[in-house]
Amino acid sequence: MPRTWLVDEGNERWIRVGNVVPYGLLVVLAGFTAVVKRSAPGSLLIDLALCVLVAAWIFAMFTLRPGWRDRTGLMAVFIGGLIVLTMVLVIRDPWFGFFTPVGYFFSFRNLPWPWLLFGVAGSAITAGTAQASGIDLTTAFGVLTYLAVLCVNLVPMCGLAWLAWRGARRNDERNQTLNALSEANQKLTASLAENAALHQQLLDQAREAGILDERQRMAREIHDTLAQGLTGIITQLQAAEHAGADPDTWQRHITAATGLARESLTEARRSVHALRPEPLRTARLSEALTDVASRWSALNGISAQVTTTGTVLPLSPEAEVALLRTAQEALANVAKHARASRVGVTLSYLEHEVALDVRDDGQGFDPAAGKPVVEDETRMSGGFGLVAMRQRIEGLRGTLQVESEPGLGTAISACVPVGASA
Repeated sequence: MPRTWLVDEGNERWIRVGNVVPYGLLVVLAGFTAVVKRSAPGSLLIDLALCVLVAAWIFAMFTLRPGWRDRTGLMAVFIGGLIVLTMVLVIRDPWFGFFTPVGYFFSFRNLPWPWLLFGVAGSAITAGTAQASGIDLTTAFGVLTYLAVLCVNLVPMCGLAWLAWRGARRNDERNQTLNALSEANQKLTASLAENAALHQQLLDQAREAGILDERQRMAREIHDTLAQGLTGIITQLQAAEHAGADPDTWQRHITAATGLARESLTEARRSVHALRPEPLRTARLSEALTDVASRWSALNGISAQVTTTGTVLPLSPEAEVALLRTAQEALANVAKHARASRVGVTLSYLEHEVALDVRDDGQGFDPAAGKPVVEDETRMSGGFGLVAMRQRIEGLRGTLQVESEPGLGTAISACVPVGASA
C-alpha cells in the first residue's frame, strides 16, 4: 500500500524532526504552563503529568520502535492515542493547541490513505477546539461558531491530505510506468541482441551456402570441360595408337587430340582467371593496379598514373578482386568512350575502408540524364558497364559513386570495408 505523507520517509532530516521537535514543544509548553499556573499547583501537576505521559507515549511508540513506523495498525493506534492526549491538554489549557502540528506531522508521515484522513481530521478537530476555547458553547450561536472554526480547520487540512494522496498515487503510477518502460527496453535490447546474433548466423549460413554453391559450380565446370576434354584426348590418342600403319587416320586422331588439348587449356585458364585474376597471383593490389595500368597505357597510348596512399591493410581476396576488376572496367570504359589524354588511379587505405578512384580528363557524360545514361552505362562495357561495377562493389557492402559532367571528364570512386567478403 503506497504512503501518502508529504515528507520523504527516507529523509534523515525529517526523522530527526520527529525524534526531537515533539519533545521540544512539550518542554516549552510545560514551562509556559508552569509559569501561568504557578498559583494552582494541583492543576499544574496534572498538566505536567499529562505532558510526561505524551512524551512517554511518543518515546515508546515511535522513537524507541523504528520498526513499527511502517506498520499501519500500530501507527494508527499511536496517532489516535496522541490525538486523544492532545485533546485532553487542549481542553484543560488552550495553548496546547500549538502542539497539534505534531499530530499532522505523524499523520502525513506514517499513515497511508484512507487512515491519513482520520489522523488529519482528528488533529484538525483538536486545533479547532483550541482556537475556539473562548467561545460560549451554551448558546446556539456559540455552537455554530465552534462548528465553523472546526470547518475552517477540517476542510483545508483534509483537502491537503487528499491532494497528498493523489500526488503519491500519481508518483506510484509514474514509477510503475517507468519500471515497465525500463523492463520493455531491457527486453528490446535483448531482442535486438538476439536478432543481431540470428542475423550474423544467417549471414554465416549464406556465406557457407555460397561457398558450397561455388564449389559445386566449379566441380560441374571441371567435369563438363576439363574432364571431358581429357577423356577425349585419351580416346583420340588410343585411336591413333590403334591406327597402325594408316598415316591419314593416325594424323587425324593426333590433330583432334591437339585441338582438344588446346580447348582444355583455354578452359583451364579461364577457370583460373575466374577464381583469382592473374595480376593478383604474384603481387599485392597496389602492384597489380600498377601493372594493369602500365599495360593498359602501353596498349592504348594514354598516360595512366597509379598512386597509393595510407598504410597498406590486408584485404580479403574478394575485395582485392572486386577493386582490381573495377579498375580494369573503368580503364576499359575510358579507352572506349572517354577520349581522354590522362588517367589517374588512386588507391587509398583509410581507417575502416579502402577506396579506389579512377579519374580521366575525357569528354564525360551526364549522370542525371535518366534512362539514356543507363543505356549508356550498359553500352560502355559491352553489356555490363557501370552497372556491373556497382553490383560487384555493393556485393561486398561497399559503395560506388560516379561523378561526371560533359566536357569535364569522369571520376569513379569505389569504397570497400576492410575485411569485407562476398
